[in-house]
Amino acid sequence: MRYLTVEIKPSNGGAFHPLGDKLTEAPGIDRRAIHHVELLADGTVVLLAEASGSQAQYEQIMDESPHVIEYLVAGDDRWMAVSQFDPTDEVRKALALQQESFLVVDTPIRFTSEDHLKITYLGTDDTFRKLFDYADELDSMAVDILEMGEYKADESSLSRLITTRQEEVLEAAVELGYYTEPRQASLEEVGDAIGISPGTVGEHLRKVEERVFSEIVR
Repeated sequence: MRYLTVEIKPSNGGAFHPLGDKLTEAPGIDRRAIHHVELLADGTVVLLAEASGSQAQYEQIMDESPHVIEYLVAGDDRWMAVSQFDPTDEVRKALALQQESFLVVDTPIRFTSEDHLKITYLGTDDTFRKLFDYADELDSMAVDILEMGEYKADESSLSRLITTRQEEVLEAAVELGYYTEPRQASLEEVGDAIGISPGTVGEHLRKVEERVFSEIVR
């Protein structure tokens, strides 16, 4: 089995659905992730999403939308919302393709800072080709490949965020106490342990922190 991580962005600069446009434009709502999305037998979609900000603003948008069938919200600062709504034809076709081709989504689906979708699919090269063929037919969205490789079931999501070398440097830094309080190891000592310069250690750790923290924040 292989994995494919892509960034999907609307070509018109908006969102993938009129409802998404409203939520994106709302200044008090920060959409963070989609934990589950499913096309139901009646053609509607059920979605479990994570967000933060104004629940009142979210509820007003959902109440006023002609696309929403029903929804529920739970939580405080970071809250979860489950909703059932009518999708666009393109969204419906994409979810149907996912079901028919056994294309699996490795949830959660993340929203980027630009409100694009960062999705990791699991499948075969053949299923990925079907996805690309479908994406090529669309004028409303663009698909950028971020990463592709062999999927390892025992591999953590962290391992797919950083390179093997970065993981080696991070492990050495943690084991030597670079991240303890008070700090028990310097960049020089971490570098000596794995045979690289302190400057290279610092560069690797900064890249690890940037990728990991961006995933946590988004």
